[in-house]
Amino acid sequence: MSVVLIVFAGVVFAGAVVLVIINRLKLKRTFDSLEKILNEAIEGTYTADSFDESRLSRLETKLEEYLSSASISAQNVKNEKDKLKELISDISHQTKTPIANLVLYGELLEGSELTPEQKSNVNAILTQTEKLRFLIDSLVKLSRLESGIIQLERKKTEVFPILQNVVEQVRERAAAKGLELVLIQNDVVANIDSKWTQEAIFNIADNAVKYTDKGSITISATEFDMFVRVDVSDTGKGIPEEEKAKIFGRFYRSTATKTEEGVGIGLHLAREIISGQGGYIKVKSNPDEPGTTFSIFLPK
Repeated sequence: MSVVLIVFAGVVFAGAVVLVIINRLKLKRTFDSLEKILNEAIEGTYTADSFDESRLSRLETKLEEYLSSASISAQNVKNEKDKLKELISDISHQTKTPIANLVLYGELLEGSELTPEQKSNVNAILTQTEKLRFLIDSLVKLSRLESGIIQLERKKTEVFPILQNVVEQVRERAAAKGLELVLIQNDVVANIDSKWTQEAIFNIADNAVKYTDKGSITISATEFDMFVRVDVSDTGKGIPEEEKAKIFGRFYRSTATKTEEGVGIGLHLAREIISGQGGYIKVKSNPDEPGTTFSIFLPK
């Protein structure tokens, strides 16, 4: 009797071992198949007909359906991005000539014999044309950044030459208002895209000149462990506390600046550029005291 039980137990044990081996082999085949699907998906060579109909598990089928859908979605996104890139390029190209013509004919009229009223109208045309050009240029830049058409290429860059270029860009407008421009030299290096960082700092410096009636604009750079801080300080009217969180919004303009020229996109574009490089911008302004300081933190 005991011999029979031993034999029976041995048969059961052997069967269990065989069953475990079979299940492990099936599981291995399933994992191998899943790994193959995922590898092809990562390499971008996956297609729905890469595998035959003999699915080892329902999971494989579901995974195939998901990856097929994801592949189609990725292709659709790429197609839409290509269309957007073409549209932005067309807008940029097609508006340059009309705006240039408006400026040309406006300047021709400006040099003609005109009545005071006509001269005022011509000046208004030129001012609004320049405003339109700035708006279109800014929107094109912003769209390229937000859509990923333009990639910020960061590298170790000396900051002071960028600040020098910004000062040169705003010097004429500052001089026209009798403002003093102060640039404090500091040889610091940041990990940034120099062209787009200059664009961002220029927008902030240009705003400082625009909203400062008297006094000075001071630009400096200070090095810290993790960041380089660029400060753009003015002696203007300042920013109310309740508006500090709003000024970086697209097209936002304070009621106190409605009479000034501008479209309310420069600060928004500056923040997009700086945040896209891993930096950030802070604003300090005391309503009881004149002046505002924008601090741009650039990653080292």
